[in-house]
Amino acid sequence: MFKPLALAAALLAGAAAPALAQAQVRPDQAAFRALYKELVETNTTLSSGSCTLAAERMAAHLKAAGFPDSDLHFFSVPEHPKEGGLVAVYPGKDPKAKAVLMLAHLDVVEAKREDWTRDPFTLIEEDGQFYARGAGDDKAQAAIWVDTLVRFKTEGFKPRRTLKLALTCGEETNGAFNGAEYLAKTKRDLIDAAFAVNEGGGGALTPDGKPLFLGIQVGEKLSQNYTLEVTNPGGHSSRPRPDNAIYDLVHALAAIEAYRFPVAFTDTTRDFFNRTAAQRTPALRDALATLMKDPNDAAARAVADKDIDVHSILHTNCVATQLDAGHATNALPQRARANVNCRIFPGTSAEAVRQTLSDVIGNPKVSVAIREVRNAPAPPPPLDPKVLGPAEKLAAEMFPGLSQVRTMSAGATDGAFLTPVGIPTYGISGMFITPDGGGMHGLNEHIGVKSLYDSRDYLYRLMKIYGDLKG
Repeated sequence: MFKPLALAAALLAGAAAPALAQAQVRPDQAAFRALYKELVETNTTLSSGSCTLAAERMAAHLKAAGFPDSDLHFFSVPEHPKEGGLVAVYPGKDPKAKAVLMLAHLDVVEAKREDWTRDPFTLIEEDGQFYARGAGDDKAQAAIWVDTLVRFKTEGFKPRRTLKLALTCGEETNGAFNGAEYLAKTKRDLIDAAFAVNEGGGGALTPDGKPLFLGIQVGEKLSQNYTLEVTNPGGHSSRPRPDNAIYDLVHALAAIEAYRFPVAFTDTTRDFFNRTAAQRTPALRDALATLMKDPNDAAARAVADKDIDVHSILHTNCVATQLDAGHATNALPQRARANVNCRIFPGTSAEAVRQTLSDVIGNPKVSVAIREVRNAPAPPPPLDPKVLGPAEKLAAEMFPGLSQVRTMSAGATDGAFLTPVGIPTYGISGMFITPDGGGMHGLNEHIGVKSLYDSRDYLYRLMKIYGDLKG
């Protein structure tokens, strides 16, 4: 679930930054484009696609570059044969040095052709953008990782540290077989690493295409769904009852809408707010400074919560996303349900939020149940200079003049499965995304052609640096 920092066009719109130059396609970029096109056009939706096929196609590129079968590890489970993945190993010179893991997911969100302007499963280049489902989330980074290892093998690059690549499935669907979770639980030694580089981070663009900042994701919220349900004997609609399942549910949702979870901070969000203070409006800057001293200041919170992007990372958020009620137009409802999706701030459990929702509703007729659990709450990885330093130094060289920030994602990635098992996972991409989030999870998903090629160069150079990292 690629979350490239929707934090900010508004926050940093006043920041001075150079415009991205027009793309100049090189022969090696054309070769990468063909690999990227093949991956994008391999349907990997849960309903009708196959991550296993995508993994096999990416492995074929690695084999053609000289990877032996012994360094290519396919994985799947019998219950989910189309949701398999691949771990590729590029051995380093120092067997005592811990590896660096490259992580990306192959699966994509569902897409209906009738809703899209273009065929979502055909890569189309138009007006400086690549359009397709998965063009950004997350096949861009998956293709870059495969291409990077192909380039390393072709060049004969011999890193000090072993480099590993994990291409997984199931990131986009709660309750689906999740490859990252499977590897963390059953193949931990295969993916063992000092740290992992994953989707996330990246940069934001203004509506006219100017870059605002470049960020690294350090931590994320927990995504959790809850089912609210009310049952009732019902009856004929001509004889209304004093209690009504739909009304009880509506009042419960209104109570959740009005409730505000407590303000909280992590080291990452404090760092983010401090680094971007100069680019904010005076009122928002002062409000955040006050909240970092006193999270209970109601006046400061009222100002900060007006900014949607700040609001998304300032505390836990819960929002209604689906409704299902009644069984006939002329009958009183016997059952009413709603799904409430919560993005839970690090350090808070899913059960604690469930209890809070129940207390806020204050109606025993409304049950609140935890639905499928994607993952346990994950602590954010540390602000490790060994990881952040090289990434930020290279970014300053390749994207001069840009503000660099560390961010916490309001969404969720597969890093939530790796950090808790001792592989701290960071979102580093070097991709710049338009203010609409690139249409990811929505219609007409897209990523800038030049942005993708620049990200490819950035991550290729960064993995060389990480491959030779000391310590």
